[in-house]
Amino acid sequence: MALVIRDACSEDAATLAELNRAMAAETEELELDPARLLDGVRAVLADSSKGFYLVANRERRVVGSLLVTNEWSDWRNGVFWWIQSVYVPPNQRRRGVFSALYHETVERARRDANVCGVRLYVERTNALARSVYQGLGMKPTSYRLMEVDFVLERD
Repeated sequence: MALVIRDACSEDAATLAELNRAMAAETEELELDPARLLDGVRAVLADSSKGFYLVANRERRVVGSLLVTNEWSDWRNGVFWWIQSVYVPPNQRRRGVFSALYHETVERARRDANVCGVRLYVERTNALARSVYQGLGMKPTSYRLMEVDFVLERD
C-alpha cells in the first residue's frame, strides 16, 4: 500500500475534475459547471505554462491531488508556486496523502532556482486545514484575498 506521487497526465483529467468538483462542494458549497471544469483541467494538462497537477496513487488509484500554478514576484525576482485545488477524499485523510503531495511540491520548488517560495490560500473557517499547513511549516501571512470573479458572477 505504498503511496506514489507522480505528475498527472491526460488520462487523469476526469478524475482530477471530479476531485476538484468535490473540493468546491465540500469547502465552498459551490456547484461547478462540469464541462467548464473538465476543460479547465485539460487546459492545464495540455499547457505546462498554466501549471501542473500532482497526484497521489495508492494501489494504482488516485487518492489525492493538487495543482501548482505560478505567480511572478518582482520583489523577489522569482516565482511563487501556488498550491491550489487540493483534495483528498474523506476516506483517504489522515493517511499521509496531503503531506506526501506537499513535500514533493516543496522539494521540486527547492530544486528550481527560479522558485522563491510556495504559497496557498485556505478558508478562514477551516481550522483543521490551517493546523495541517502550519504543522508542515507554512506560516500565515497578513494578506487577505480580494477578487472580482467574472465567471461566477455570470453563472
